[in-house]
Amino acid sequence: MRTASRSRGRAVVVGAVALLALATGCGTGTDDSGEPARSTEPVSRPTQDRSISAGVGERFTLTVEENASTREHWYLGDPGPDTSVVRSRGEKSASDSGDEPVPGAGSELTFTFEATGKGSTEIVLTHCTFATTCEGDDTGTPSSTPTPTAPERVTYTVTVS
Repeated sequence: MRTASRSRGRAVVVGAVALLALATGCGTGTDDSGEPARSTEPVSRPTQDRSISAGVGERFTLTVEENASTREHWYLGDPGPDTSVVRSRGEKSASDSGDEPVPGAGSELTFTFEATGKGSTEIVLTHCTFATTCEGDDTGTPSSTPTPTAPERVTYTVTVS
């Protein structure tokens, strides 16, 4: 597992598990049509890598750390990716403390995407903290009111071939 971390003043961005070697085991590695078989499991992408290459139909994830108790959240920001190239397939949060809830424990938030067609697009993740204000609690859109610090916006360029 590879992880990436930022300075303490910023969120710790958890890199991903490169699961590209899922093709172990028996079999020819092709489907009935003779085409290479694709894994149905999403491939975790290192969040420090801002350029992502994927094949049509491939699912991939970006995972970040957040902590609601310190008012730290990540959102899929605006504008969203071009859905003819990449489509969001949801997000899932997993507590750092496991199944037992622990006050103040952080969590990993995993965004899942699917490459839907050839082309290039951008995915923007917006990081909101106690020192920033983001509108709503689910949009990731910076608030129009002045804040001490603007939310961090991390942009990933995705190329699908």
